[in-house]
Order: sequence, then C-alpha cells, then structure tokens
Amino acid sequence: MENLKILFTEEQIQTRIKEIADEINQLYKDEEIIAICVLKGAVLFAVDLVKHLKMPLKMEFIRLSSYGHGTTSSGKVHAVDISLPDLNDKNVLIIEDIVDTGLTAKFLLDFINGNFKTKSTKFCSLLDKKISRATDVEPDYYGFEVDDKFLVGYGLDDEGYCRNLKYIGYKN
Repeated sequence: MENLKILFTEEQIQTRIKEIADEINQLYKDEEIIAICVLKGAVLFAVDLVKHLKMPLKMEFIRLSSYGHGTTSSGKVHAVDISLPDLNDKNVLIIEDIVDTGLTAKFLLDFINGNFKTKSTKFCSLLDKKISRATDVEPDYYGFEVDDKFLVGYGLDDEGYCRNLKYIGYKN
C-alpha cells in the first residue's frame, strides 16, 4: 500500500508485548495455560507474545472472520475453523489482533463459555478500537487503544496483503 503512515513502530509493538507478557506471567505464575490464537490476523502477535510467557503453555489455532473483503466489520462472525481440545478446568488465553465491534470476541467467548467450564478465560488483543464497540466485551489485556482508522501491518491485512509489515500503519 502506498502512502502508509506509521502508527506503531516495530520497537513500540515489541516493548508493549513484553509488558503484556509480564502481566500475564504475574497472573498465572507456573500454572499451565492454553493460548488460542485467532487466525490469521493475530498470528504474529501470538508468536511474539508466547515467546515471553514463562509458564507451561500449549497453543491452539482457530479461524474466525467478520471482515470478508471490506475495511469494516461485516457484523457477522463466520467460524471458519473452531476445532478446540477439551478446555475444561484449563486456563485459557485468547489472543486476537484487534477488538473492533467486539462481535468476534463475544462470539468466541460465548462459544468457549457455552461449551467448556474453564478454570479461567482471559482475552488479550494487540489493539482495542473502543470507538467501534457494538458489544460490552472488553479485553483483559491489550496493547494499544486505537481510533477509527483502517489499520494494516503486523498481521492486520488489506485483502490479504500487508500482514508481513513489521509496524502498524494506516492510509493517509
């Protein structure tokens, strides 16, 4: 994409990820967690985050979609692949790229809470776009609060492109 303005640099992102990991490490200490990465957008964030987590950890991956080919949420969550192991009596950490309307987060939390009796369920998002929230879902941990811009980079895409950028940017 041309004319991208950098919103968060690689250094800012990595520094904030370490801070989030420190908070999660303090909460769980040596307790095992199951980290659930919401593909595709959260994969870079999830990988960098779990590198700093010190407890025993298993990773799972699911695919949900609410954007399709647009630049705003469609308002409908599509479960592309939501296969999960038994989460009963487990500490679950959901890792997402962005909480926008909150519909995807609500869908996933309702799915997990409706199908499992977890020991704990925490929601972690790199970005929190509170201005667009249509539900009462709030992440337990988030990296940065953002305003109403279409963001790309560091996992966030524009029709599949720009995920590989080391920073998060927006069109000017």
